[in-house]
Amino acid sequence: MLRILFFLVVVFALGLGFAWLADRPGDLVVTFGGYQYQVTLMVAAVMLAATVAAIMLTWWLVKGIWRSPYLVSRYFRVRRRDRGYQALSTGMIAAGAGDAALARAKKKEAMKLISADQEPLIHLLDAQASLLEGDHEAARRKFEAMLSDPEMRLLGLRGLYLEAERLGDRAAARHYAARAVEAAPQLGWAADASLEEKTEAGRWDEALRLVEAQKSTVQVERDAAARRRAVLLTAKALDTLEADPAGAKAAALEAHRLAPDLVPAAVAAARAAFRLGDVRKGAKVLEAAWKREPHSEVAAAYVHARPGDSTHDRLERAKKLQSLRRNHAESSLAVARAALDAGEFALARSEAEAAARLAPREGAYLLLADIEEAATGDQGKVRQWLGMAVRAPRDPAWVADGYVAERWAPISPVTGRLDAFEWRAPGERLGQLVEPHEEASAPALAPAPLAPPAPAVAAPAAGKVEDAVVEAAEPPAPARSAAQAGPAEVVPAPVPDVEPSGDDDAEARPIRLPDDPGVAPDEEGEDGARKFRLF
Repeated sequence: MLRILFFLVVVFALGLGFAWLADRPGDLVVTFGGYQYQVTLMVAAVMLAATVAAIMLTWWLVKGIWRSPYLVSRYFRVRRRDRGYQALSTGMIAAGAGDAALARAKKKEAMKLISADQEPLIHLLDAQASLLEGDHEAARRKFEAMLSDPEMRLLGLRGLYLEAERLGDRAAARHYAARAVEAAPQLGWAADASLEEKTEAGRWDEALRLVEAQKSTVQVERDAAARRRAVLLTAKALDTLEADPAGAKAAALEAHRLAPDLVPAAVAAARAAFRLGDVRKGAKVLEAAWKREPHSEVAAAYVHARPGDSTHDRLERAKKLQSLRRNHAESSLAVARAALDAGEFALARSEAEAAARLAPREGAYLLLADIEEAATGDQGKVRQWLGMAVRAPRDPAWVADGYVAERWAPISPVTGRLDAFEWRAPGERLGQLVEPHEEASAPALAPAPLAPPAPAVAAPAAGKVEDAVVEAAEPPAPARSAAQAGPAEVVPAPVPDVEPSGDDDAEARPIRLPDDPGVAPDEEGEDGARKFRLF
């Protein structure tokens, strides 16, 4: 475009010049060799322009003839290169489609037409063809050869990293990722792998610097970078809580500011504040987290903020926490646990039953069993609550990649992924998916009194117990704690009435219940004795 404009400007200037000469007539006289030549000024200007044009044309022709061998060779060289790039492009497409034979053929054709030193993509196509053919050892050698070329180094590290991941060698994969992130922090795969390695080794400061580098290169979004930083700061605070409470408090408070919904950050900040004697600050952090979403770890840290408090003082703190979020299962459970410790069994029972109505799950029924054990010692009622706990949905826990942990951790122990743990209910028990042979009526929250049993169980040799009904006839067994009660332990004894299911010829034999199942009341027999179903 600029050349066209320049050409038009030159033509316009020449036109103006000739028009100016035409308006001003004159003669040009030249005396040479005793002769005098006289022409008009316009003719002299035209002759001058023609001479200049002829000289330029002659120079262009001479230059073209002089450079013709080079131009011809360049034409054929460019044509050959174009054919090579076409073969390379076809080979890369074939490699992406999984056509190993075509990729290998086009690689050979491209190497004949293009020098491998001039086009590094030929090395990549060669390595990809080896991978498609299943020759991983050759592919690794080619990736290692790329490390000597500065232009190909990152590509070689990427290939070696993927090969190490394929073989399950996480140490080698992280080694290659660390080398890549030193040269190019903006590489997402290298930064993530290196971040996992530093986090697993507990090098929190190095991991935090890497997250800042990712944020500065706009590799991750601002919210994602803030979440990663909060997780790392929380892990650092938990790791240094005993040795450096002040530093742990600062790190946890920053993490709580970056991610208010990260419960471990709030708990770590509160515990660090409690250790430093700043109970007010710690309580304020926990109250803010509780208002956002009640959590059992927040309740435990809040209720036990001061180790020297009496059980009734802890009960008052639990009531205060309940006032912040009423009609929530965690609020009722916190008060019920504190009331049980304080010996307020009526309050503990009412709050635990309220929690069971709001969220009927395992923890609420286990707590009711503990309350029943402490208040009355009625083993029948305890077993009934335990049976309901077995059937109820499980309590939420920290889950990452199918792994259930008692405490939060910054990375998954399965995959090493950062911020993998979630607070949710684990997978349901297998026993909850099995329907009993006969559906018993759902018991109310306050179970009916049962005769304390010491049942004896008989079952067919095939091990099927779903239809077995055992009649209790022995005196009550000694009282045990709710934690020990668990599933009922059955001692073999003569059984007057047994209704086994399965093969009638199978020999009945006494069995012991496994750890997981419980015993639930079924119905009364004709003689008024209480019967139980095993499930």
